[in-house]
Amino acid sequence: MKVTIITTCLNRVHTIGRAIESVIRQDYADIEYIVVDGGSTDGTLDVINRYRDHISHLVSEPDHGMYEAINKGLRLATGDVIGLVHSDDVLYDSTVISQVAEAMAVSAADMVYGDGLFVRGDRVIRNWISGTNRRWKLRAGWLPLHPTCYVRSDVFARYGAYNEHYQIAADTDWLFRNLYVNRIHTVYLRRYIVKMDMGGLSTDSSRRRQMWREDTAIYQSFHLSGKVMKVMKMMWKLPQFMAFLKR
Repeated sequence: MKVTIITTCLNRVHTIGRAIESVIRQDYADIEYIVVDGGSTDGTLDVINRYRDHISHLVSEPDHGMYEAINKGLRLATGDVIGLVHSDDVLYDSTVISQVAEAMAVSAADMVYGDGLFVRGDRVIRNWISGTNRRWKLRAGWLPLHPTCYVRSDVFARYGAYNEHYQIAADTDWLFRNLYVNRIHTVYLRRYIVKMDMGGLSTDSSRRRQMWREDTAIYQSFHLSGKVMKVMKMMWKLPQFMAFLKR
């Protein structure tokens, strides 16, 4: 089973190396690695080129945002399973992909997902335990953590890629559409998949207002109350902080 991993980036000279190294250190052999750069000018490409021998496809050209870049990677992907490692994130350890592939093989799932940590430096800020996918939870604002999701390529072929109309929350649209509307078969892998930097795109406080607008618009497009769904989505996140606030 070939696993394609896509990393997109724009001017991430200080973090891209860590992301790439977490991929090339995987103990799983059959990995296709695609890096899509949006035309970086800060030395990011110089860092990427140090690892060029480990990268199956490298694209560097201007784009209109992260989801256009991801969709470029999807068009290049030839793997049976596709996942994302964002430029500010790292895979949790060297066994992640082998365990994802094993879970896919034994379950015939359309998507495998797991847990993630949000970090600032060496400090854990949030502990995202996804739990099992349930239809009532989706209606109550729950979604799995997107960078932990590994999806069979034929799901993208059947149901489409990311909606590039959204700049920061197209993953909400894709996940809700496929988990709630299309009811793809998911399996929860009870382990950490990724460590995410709290300074990443969707966790940047300057963009949270835009995320609120996009999330509410997405839920409204499914004939649900956008504001109510967004508030419930935020409520699911509160327990992720509590253990660390007590420290």
